Amino acid sequence: MKHNRLGYYIKEGIVSVFNHGFMSFASICIIVACLLIMGTFTLLSLNIDNMIDAMESENQILAYVDESLSEDEARALESVIERIPNVADAQFISREEAMETFVNSHENSTIFEGVDATVFRHRFVINLDDISKMADTQARLLTTAGIARVNAHLEISRGFIRIRSVVTTVSIALVVILFVISLFIMSNTIKLTTFERKDEIAIMKMVGATSSFIRWPFVVEGLILAAFGSLSAYILQYGIYRLLTEKLISNTGFTFITALPFSVIAVPMLIVFLAVGFCVGVIGSLIAIKNYLKV
Repeated sequence: MKHNRLGYYIKEGIVSVFNHGFMSFASICIIVACLLIMGTFTLLSLNIDNMIDAMESENQILAYVDESLSEDEARALESVIERIPNVADAQFISREEAMETFVNSHENSTIFEGVDATVFRHRFVINLDDISKMADTQARLLTTAGIARVNAHLEISRGFIRIRSVVTTVSIALVVILFVISLFIMSNTIKLTTFERKDEIAIMKMVGATSSFIRWPFVVEGLILAAFGSLSAYILQYGIYRLLTEKLISNTGFTFITALPFSVIAVPMLIVFLAVGFCVGVIGSLIAIKNYLKV
């Protein structure tokens, strides 16, 4: 009996989709449009977050060794520094290496002839695990015996943190708003198709049909529309993303602009699109038919 009912629900849902072709098409277009907007902003947020991560990895701390320490004593500080919380790694730079780098960064290196390497200090280039804790790490380094001075770009790190926070907040807000809008439009669109069948629903209620028996075909209809809309939006999103990353970003002069390969986010995005589409389809259908079940 349950098997027969399931077959009836699926059959009625499919028939309803084709019987109301224009409204079904409108519902699919709404789902596609909303998912594309949500997907685009989500992808933008992910790529900005990825670029910030890349920039963070280049935002380093310079720790200068006390001049009274020999090179061997200075090198011995590496293991001490790497044990400090939030320190990913520390690279020792000798006076000679620091001078060579400095001289090579200038076109006219002859002006540095006769300059002794002792004017430079031994130092460590330190990468952090989390730049939001840069100030704390700087304070810990300054209390480490043998470290005389620490250069940390605190304003840059705070800037990265603010950008990440703003992007994340705006993206979440837009996704929530667009989900609510798509749910509202979807339910009203299905409500129009339900209105055409209000007399049929009323008769079914009066002859004893349960609310769930009447409701399920509409839920199946919403699922079918959601599936078509979600898959269509996913295919379009892939095409748009590939076009933008290959044509636009590759032609810019900004080398710091990078894009995540779609293959990295393909499966999670498909799951999210289907989940959001199904939620909109099912909830929209339930909202649309709710009033017509009150006879």
